[in-house]
Amino acid sequence: MISINGLTVAYGGFTLLDDINFHISENDKIGLVGKNGAGKSTVLKLICGLQSPTSGKVAVPSGIRIGYLPQIMEHHKGKSVIDETMTAFADMYAKEDELERITRELAVREDYESKEYQNLIIRLNEINDSLTFTRSESPRVLAERTLQGLGFKYEELDRPTETFSQGWNMRIELAKILLSKPDVLLLDEPTNHLDIESIEWLEGYLKDYKGSLVLISHDRKFLDNITNRTVEIMLGHIHDYKVPYSKYLELRKERISQQKAAYENQQRMIEKSEEFIEKFRYKPTKSNQVQSRIKQLEKLERIEVDEEDNSALVVKFPPAPRSGDIAFKATDLTVGYGPKVVFSGADIEVRRGEKVALVGRNGEGKTTLMRVIMRELEPISGEAKTGHNVNIGYYAQNQEDILNKQDTVYETLDRIAVGDIRTRLRDILAAFLFKGEDIDKKVAVLSGGERARLAMAKLMLKPYNLLALDEPTNHMDIRSKDILKQALKSYDGTLIIVSHDRDFLDGLADKLYEFRDGKVKEHLGTVSEFLERRKIESLNELERHYKPVEEKPYEEQKKTASQQEYQARKFVSKEERRRKNRITYLEKSIEEIEGKMKSIEERLASPAPEDDIMELTREYLELKRELDAKTDEWVSLGSEDEVSGQ
Repeated sequence: MISINGLTVAYGGFTLLDDINFHISENDKIGLVGKNGAGKSTVLKLICGLQSPTSGKVAVPSGIRIGYLPQIMEHHKGKSVIDETMTAFADMYAKEDELERITRELAVREDYESKEYQNLIIRLNEINDSLTFTRSESPRVLAERTLQGLGFKYEELDRPTETFSQGWNMRIELAKILLSKPDVLLLDEPTNHLDIESIEWLEGYLKDYKGSLVLISHDRKFLDNITNRTVEIMLGHIHDYKVPYSKYLELRKERISQQKAAYENQQRMIEKSEEFIEKFRYKPTKSNQVQSRIKQLEKLERIEVDEEDNSALVVKFPPAPRSGDIAFKATDLTVGYGPKVVFSGADIEVRRGEKVALVGRNGEGKTTLMRVIMRELEPISGEAKTGHNVNIGYYAQNQEDILNKQDTVYETLDRIAVGDIRTRLRDILAAFLFKGEDIDKKVAVLSGGERARLAMAKLMLKPYNLLALDEPTNHMDIRSKDILKQALKSYDGTLIIVSHDRDFLDGLADKLYEFRDGKVKEHLGTVSEFLERRKIESLNELERHYKPVEEKPYEEQKKTASQQEYQARKFVSKEERRRKNRITYLEKSIEEIEGKMKSIEERLASPAPEDDIMELTREYLELKRELDAKTDEWVSLGSEDEVSGQ
């Protein structure tokens, strides 16, 4: 479908992508992986024509529709959430207008045998087929369902887009892209601002998506559940694996291991041949053998081991000055915005040296509490205060708004550094993988992961004794996450962190505050222990409604179980009869609809004077939609037989 041929991207003396080639086929689900700054986002921009290569070509067939979700984007203002989302149907509405125009024209024309008339009929059928595919349901219903799938509440759909955060506006853009049903989806870290229910909804959508997908994500589970192919960018080159992410890691390790073994064997053979040549070069009796060995070495195809990018984030936070025993304390805290209360009656205590995680669904107040800690937001009631001699280093979730895009990487640190630390700025930047010409890059051109690292580097400029980190790993690659986690584990100060990433928090936090239903609850112990108690698989499952089950005596449990088993069998039997009756009804309906459609097709091909072309077309389109809906239901009900083995 899309071919990338001999593509090279160079900036000055630096080559980002070096003569890469790969093909995106129909129904490919590709995970594009590699370190931050490796060129993943650049590849997506090249595919959709937002950037031109230094050399090479991206071949996209005409008529292919591409949907692109960038990592950072400008959001539209001035409309409600639902009205902005409905702009995704602009092409569909244009086709409906064209359909109406053609139908009116066919109603007045009588040159039924002419080429022009036949072309109009062909175009009419093309539009009908297209609309049947794209408009099986009301556009507004589809838009509402998609927005709710991505986390919006129904009552929020009429709110202006500008009243939502950048993360929520990203969801609006994602909804528009999905609703436009492109042939190829290019998604750059779509889960960064999503909670678990939204991630699972998107995961389900992408699994069923019929087109091609190229996905950039640092979420291992998300990649494994959706992709069937992994394309790795490493040091300007690509390595293509026809497997999901976890399997790719295994194959990549095997490939490198096999290459090294083959390389070492070949080097031993070369060394022995060269020793033989050197030893017998001047022996007349061995001249033929010497020449033979020389020719063998000349013709030998040398094995090369793929160069690995072993550079990694190396971070050690400055020692934390001693603070009072209590780093932060809130008593009967109620917080909100204007009349809206986000949470109330919260009692929170963070002691010196503790590593505390704030967990829960988006919008429940985790970032709001961070703003209270930073004195950016005053409580509605209650008390919140930091302890004696507490100096806070803050990592905000919206780094793209806080960093000055016109500054260079070096200037970002230089503007706030004071004293002797100014002599170490280059070393600090190097620890965060900004080396050589990287430090002169403008913030505006940095990837999301690079901005995350730069914001983290700012925290190295002062010896803070409380780090308040709001989703610090959102844009970081998997390896950088691991290194940052180790640095935070070694940090001797106090840590308050917001994250949905279970792997990152596990072994890091020793106390949690759960934000749910307007309340804040303390949980002592590790993340694993907390998850064990709650019997959920990930922190993000906090999105779901949780109802504790009361324990019953054993005999009562046994009696209840028997009753439930009988009711279940009775219910299944009744449902099975209903299902089979429904299948019979659908088969009869489908046969009747197909007969009606065939009759209309014959009349449209040779209309009589009394035929109303417009009315026939509308009737045909409605029948086609009804047929598709009933066929889908019939297939779905029939597949249950296969699952149950009937």
